[in-house]
Amino acid sequence: MANNPFDLTGRTAMVTGANTGIGQGIAVALARAGANLVLVGRSACDETQGLVEKAGRRAALIRADLSSTAPVSGVVEQAVDAFDRVDILVNNAGIIRREDALDFSEEDWDAVMDVNLKVLFFLSQAVARQMTGWAAPYALRGKIVNIASMLTFQGGIRVPSYTASKSGVGGLTKLMANEWAAKGINVNAIAPGYIATNNTAALQADETRNRQIVERIPEGRWGDPADIGGAAVFLASRAADYVQGHILAVDGGWLAR
Repeated sequence: MANNPFDLTGRTAMVTGANTGIGQGIAVALARAGANLVLVGRSACDETQGLVEKAGRRAALIRADLSSTAPVSGVVEQAVDAFDRVDILVNNAGIIRREDALDFSEEDWDAVMDVNLKVLFFLSQAVARQMTGWAAPYALRGKIVNIASMLTFQGGIRVPSYTASKSGVGGLTKLMANEWAAKGINVNAIAPGYIATNNTAALQADETRNRQIVERIPEGRWGDPADIGGAAVFLASRAADYVQGHILAVDGGWLAR
């Protein structure tokens, strides 16, 4: 519907880490809003593809290991081959390693920083370069949505590289918005609260930490990946054309407590 600012019909969205969890929840929400999807994952995204197609949209699958920048140019080329261009990029792929800061290894530091920050930047750069060929400041705009974290704002415990990377995501979101707004590209981020995914399985399984987390959340529950979908649709849509460099917390009230 042309008059619906949240309608994504005719748009193509690339979502990294789309095989499960938050990435899957975002991909399905974007499809239900009308977008076709480029699903990027290290493992198969068949389940997500089925959900996108059930919503009446098309999906292209790209298998890529985003632990390094090596696949970046190929991923963008494949996406453009499939759908002519990428209108929306959601940088969701990420990993986490847990260990006391006194014992944290350089290997775990580099692995997390490479996926969560370095590849996020260079994939954004590659997608933005093709966006500048058609995006316009006061017309059709490109959209980049980064997935930040509560640890963009807080320190956390036992996740030094994850905290550093997600703090960096917040800074890069603002930097890219500053540089690319005038080129017709919106860059914003979503900071999920405690969402029940594979990445948080260890916390959910820890009876004490699980109780402490739920007690602090005003909603009184862990979030579901689908809870992030509406925020992604908003930031990817015309409704957010004047939103730049913002980090939108979707956290059940965690930061308000």
